[in-house]
Amino acid sequence: MPVHRPGSFRQPGLLAAGILLALLSLLTALPAHAAGTPARGTAYMGMGVLGHDGRGGAPAPGLVAQTEGVDVSGYQGNVAWSTLWNSGVRWAYSKATEGTYYTNPYFAQQYNGSYTIGMIRGAYHFATPDTTSGAAQANYFVDHGGGWSRDGKTLPGTLDIEWNPYGAACYGKSASAMVSWITDFLNTYRARTGRNAVIYTATSWWTQCTGNYGGFASSDPLWIARYAADPGTLPAGWAYYTMWQYTSSGPTVGDHDKFNGALDRVQALANG
Repeated sequence: MPVHRPGSFRQPGLLAAGILLALLSLLTALPAHAAGTPARGTAYMGMGVLGHDGRGGAPAPGLVAQTEGVDVSGYQGNVAWSTLWNSGVRWAYSKATEGTYYTNPYFAQQYNGSYTIGMIRGAYHFATPDTTSGAAQANYFVDHGGGWSRDGKTLPGTLDIEWNPYGAACYGKSASAMVSWITDFLNTYRARTGRNAVIYTATSWWTQCTGNYGGFASSDPLWIARYAADPGTLPAGWAYYTMWQYTSSGPTVGDHDKFNGALDRVQALANG
């Protein structure tokens, strides 16, 4: 007959309760935002717009010619470019990189597929100013699909600078430090490609995190994010937008955008 030493026996219910208490203690010790923080690499253009600026209607048809575009990321996977082309989309941007730690596994299909169907295409980089320098990220971007060539169908690279989906909105930087980081990225991109990068942002983020700095407007085209009937007030310095992301729920895959001009203006930007 087996002999139980003192303290060697535990009731099953007590054991389960102890495990549950230990798990609860572990969960309460985690940062409050951890459960809702996305995985690194999953950010995409416009990720923070709805949460911070909301949605205010759709643009009405205007008298000024505009050209429909789309932006996609790894989230969309392999894109049916013929469907987008048939719906009237004539230009496209695909996410190439994020930080210095992520490349879009679907980038080749998206970037080359849009080109093959006849669209004017470009690549964008999701900035994470809290991880590495602007120069490091610009180099990483160019080295992984963000370059440019004067073939008439390749748009300059875009710096996607917006709310931090992984932490503090401004990535822990002061307004002056953020401007310095962006300057570092833009200068490096220009040195590598000979082109000024497009800046994608939202006016509210730009005001909060750069102090509404206006010094890039003379050289870098603006891609404004606002899901409303009009693009609203633009960041300081820019008298007009070049591109406008007007919805995250377009009639076909991806976020939808308008280029401020007819197709020949899209071609002009591609040609530099």
